[in-house]
Amino acid sequence: MVMIVSDQDLFTLDATVFALYDDGIFEPDKAFTLTRNNIADELVAIVAIVGGLLAAFSREKDEDEYIAQIRLESLLWATYINYGFLLFSVLFIYGLAFYQVLLLNILTLLLIFLIRFNFILYRSKSAAYAS
Repeated sequence: MVMIVSDQDLFTLDATVFALYDDGIFEPDKAFTLTRNNIADELVAIVAIVGGLLAAFSREKDEDEYIAQIRLESLLWATYINYGFLLFSVLFIYGLAFYQVLLLNILTLLLIFLIRFNFILYRSKSAAYAS
């Protein structure tokens, strides 16, 4: 997540990729062209998104209506918190930092969902074992 939000490269993986649009910093803008790019941050983002989706929406061992309800409520909570964070950012964060917040916002919905869903699931299982 740090690699996506920050401008620091943990590793470099240069490749020629197809670009719908490339606003080159030191060269003129290009559209529908091949360009050379470090794709490390794209790969990290793809792995984080796909991994988050698989973790968030995989079936539980004992999937029932209660777990479906927890999943739905967690998704609702995550959506509220995520967009609350986004509204706060729109009001109080400016410049390049706002762009970084938008990049972080790609993953926060899944992250908040996973944290709340697993916390409620853990708490309900602990209560069941205590009984």
